Amino acid sequence: MKLSQFKYFLPQELIALHPLAERDMSRLMVLNRKTRTIEHRVFKDILEYFDEGDVFVVNNTRVFPALLFGEKEKTGAQIRVFLLRELDGESRLWDVLVDPARKIRIGNKLYFGEDSSLVAEVIDNTTSRGRTLRFLFEGTYEEFREKLKELGNTPLPEDILRFRDIEPEDETNYQTLFATTEGAVAVPTSGLHFSRELIKRFELHGVDIVPITLHSGLGNFREIDVEDLTKHKSDSEQMMISEDSATKVNQAKEQEKKVCAVGTTTVKALESSIYQTGKIKPYDGWTSKFIFPPHRFLSSNALVTNFHPSESPMLMIAAAFGGYDFVMKAYKEAIAEKYRFLTYGDAMLII
Repeated sequence: MKLSQFKYFLPQELIALHPLAERDMSRLMVLNRKTRTIEHRVFKDILEYFDEGDVFVVNNTRVFPALLFGEKEKTGAQIRVFLLRELDGESRLWDVLVDPARKIRIGNKLYFGEDSSLVAEVIDNTTSRGRTLRFLFEGTYEEFREKLKELGNTPLPEDILRFRDIEPEDETNYQTLFATTEGAVAVPTSGLHFSRELIKRFELHGVDIVPITLHSGLGNFREIDVEDLTKHKSDSEQMMISEDSATKVNQAKEQEKKVCAVGTTTVKALESSIYQTGKIKPYDGWTSKFIFPPHRFLSSNALVTNFHPSESPMLMIAAAFGGYDFVMKAYKEAIAEKYRFLTYGDAMLII
């Protein structure tokens, strides 16, 4: 398929800039692949589509405060730095995105904090926007990480930062209730719809919630620059599936229960660690898997996902799972019905 086949127009007013007061009160569009029907529900109704013994697989990644605001040496130009990946903890090396990128060159120093207590030097230009920084910090590694947390901000995506500033509430709102393993620079948005009350109802309903980890990166939000999707190279992301989680998913599959992946990051991780038989295997490593239609999913038979940006990898995964024509039709209906889109927006369930 071609990149342009995933292009659609999203009215600005449908971009959700804030979450709802109650997480599980977002709208839920339900796509039934067998009947080709679409229902409009509320997220807290999701258990009506599942039975005792079914399994929901969630991403337990925790977002760290990866957004830094600094100044360039001499000129004092304001620079926004998005921490992407730690390359070497001992040497304090990080891959980052910088904005505005045109002002940053190899050898430049950047200062962070009111007292310039953290300094970084640009040592490499990796992409048009990307750079590699060496942080010049003389304390221990633990002290360095604490300094990053102290100066870091909630890394809201560009679709929100275009229209508003970071608010104190985002520190809590931009984490799922499953978040235990720090490492992501972007929240797995589908998990944001789960409230504590809903999680308790899952337990009472006999539906197991199984955690896996995929530290989602900004590669999901970068523009794809090739029309032929077979030529796109995806950024690698760290992922972990424990033996216990793999066993629980495999037992559900053996008993012909539903296995619902909560989010495109979750289904990407599951599809990256699977035998030809459809069984999930424990995994601790990296994945650069890029999923787009057509794709045969062996790991799960249901998917919870948000409404994603035009031409994004997340939209492509949803279209591969639900069927390209069906999902693109659903997006048109969501716009007509004024669903809330993107990070803090509404949800879709594909069964």
